[in-house]
Amino acid sequence: MAARTGIACFGEALIDFLAQAARPGEPTRFVQHAGGAPANVAVGVARLGGDARFVGMLATDMFGDALFAELARHGVDLSQVRRSDDAPTALAFVRLGEGGERSFSFRRPPAADLLFRNADFDVRAFAALSVFHACSNTLTEAGIAEATLHGMALARDAGALVSFDLNLRPALWPRGTDPRPAIWRALELAQLVKLSAEEFAFLAADGSDVPARLFANATRALVVTDGAAPLRWWTANAGGIVDTFAVEAIDTTAAGDAFVAGLLQRLVARGIDAASLARAFEDDASRTDLLRHAMAAGALATTRHGAFDAMPSAAEVRALAGEIE
Repeated sequence: MAARTGIACFGEALIDFLAQAARPGEPTRFVQHAGGAPANVAVGVARLGGDARFVGMLATDMFGDALFAELARHGVDLSQVRRSDDAPTALAFVRLGEGGERSFSFRRPPAADLLFRNADFDVRAFAALSVFHACSNTLTEAGIAEATLHGMALARDAGALVSFDLNLRPALWPRGTDPRPAIWRALELAQLVKLSAEEFAFLAADGSDVPARLFANATRALVVTDGAAPLRWWTANAGGIVDTFAVEAIDTTAAGDAFVAGLLQRLVARGIDAASLARAFEDDASRTDLLRHAMAAGALATTRHGAFDAMPSAAEVRALAGEIE
């Protein structure tokens, strides 16, 4: 049987329009960048030399063509991409604040990436996967939410590690909707969970003991990032805090996605699967190695603009990861 190497990133692909500083009295200008959280992760994995696949629906408009071309240019496998002319490409307008912190204004739905359905998966492709990665931006409507959960279940049943980065964007959810029930349905299928500190607090706001609830289900490792502040990690039996890198951040748009790409690629490179994930995090040397690569990738992504274009190379990550004491 051929070795499993594939890292499939499912769902959202869109165009980020990044605001450029304007002189007083001049209109704001926006520069087009390819993006979307899972698409960013796929590019990040490919940039690190991994076997990256993007699974999702792209529009047949000019932006969908641009996304397809950019994913291909970065070496992402697109054999499981579907195309649709029933809706346009989603757009996100991004404005940067102090320290590169970003705010978003979305034009979605309707959007083609929300039209992927269960029947669009190539079930045979799951046999080659090491990892199936998703996020909450494909849980915002019933049809695409069902497809997300279906893909996660297919990956689990095929023996792949199921990864989930919450990547919460409240503006994408219908007004008045509490996202937590839908999010927990996905979290209960995920063996590796990545949250930001704000997302952890959001999940805990209803009184949930987030780690306990995760570890009562499928989760084997939980990582919580907090920008430049120390990172926290848990397994069912252990936990700890790790200092991050100090870098001059100019754009944090894709930092979390680069972190995930670095972590997933390193897991695959070390042959770590769902069954060995908790042990890998509980072993000091293994955990340090994994988190070094993830944090280095995330930190480097903040030092340049864009999403796809911000993803660091394997050489850059190795250079920075080696500097951790």
